[in-house]
Amino acid sequence: MPDNTAVKETKNVKVQKSRKEMTKWEWTLHEMKRTRVGYLMVAPFLLMFLVFTVVPVALSILLSFTSFNMFQWPKFIFMDNYIRLFLDDDLFMTAFKNTMMFAITTGPTSYILSFMLAWFINELSPRMRAFVTVIFYAPSISGAVYLVWGIIFQGDIYGYVNGWLLKLGIISVPIIWFKDAKYVVGLCIMVALWTSLGTAFLSFIAGLQGIDRHLYEAGAVDGIKNRWQELWFITLPTMKPMLMFGAVLAITGSFGFGGIVTALCGTPSVDYVAWTLTHHLQEYMTTRFEFGYASAISVVLFLIMFGANIGIQKLLSKVGQ
Repeated sequence: MPDNTAVKETKNVKVQKSRKEMTKWEWTLHEMKRTRVGYLMVAPFLLMFLVFTVVPVALSILLSFTSFNMFQWPKFIFMDNYIRLFLDDDLFMTAFKNTMMFAITTGPTSYILSFMLAWFINELSPRMRAFVTVIFYAPSISGAVYLVWGIIFQGDIYGYVNGWLLKLGIISVPIIWFKDAKYVVGLCIMVALWTSLGTAFLSFIAGLQGIDRHLYEAGAVDGIKNRWQELWFITLPTMKPMLMFGAVLAITGSFGFGGIVTALCGTPSVDYVAWTLTHHLQEYMTTRFEFGYASAISVVLFLIMFGANIGIQKLLSKVGQ
């Protein structure tokens, strides 16, 4: 009987020789044929991703260079939509500034808050951990959150906050919270943070649960002295996939801030103080039917989010170094 090790070595040598003889594309096709079962299994997802993500993004980019109202054939106008956006649309610049302000405020804060709470909850007993996780996660999936905050900050004497302030003599007239430009932004940010403990929060808890405890023992032997060093040199590097997943969700949520503003303040918000790019996009797409211009807005928003994701990837790559 031939030696199995010798047979495997012979096969490896043949594969290496054939790899050198093949071009890059030939080798790629060869590998795809060899792993065709795996490709067949992921084909449904790839098809849905192509139809519902890649194609719409590509069409939006193409339509952003046209004048299109859904009733006539698109008319190619090159960069006119983008010139109009940045040079002739004051409301777009307001929306852009508000969106960036909301994203910078809520994105990193909700991300850090989700991880720190997950890190704290991970230290609890299993039963207590499950109970506390449900308490923190519930606001992100409950449709009654906006109703609760609407009642708390109701703009008459029956609102809880107005009632307490009137009783304490701090104010003499009820404040219409969500119609007062001084309070709208702060309240919307507060509600956004309250509802931000969603899927990323759960992924952080799952990631913390999946860390091998032997790594901490090995770290102690190598000189790690406290929990913060454990966090930086063991926990965060081990959780990089979850951290990246949570970052993508945080970026998406922070730039899609418009839904919270609409639920609490209506559209538009008073004096456009909370007018965002999503509001601007919806305005031109569903009210004015200027789909070419709306596509240009969506492309700008897409590029901002894409750039933020690239920045987060580079930042996370330095974790644990």
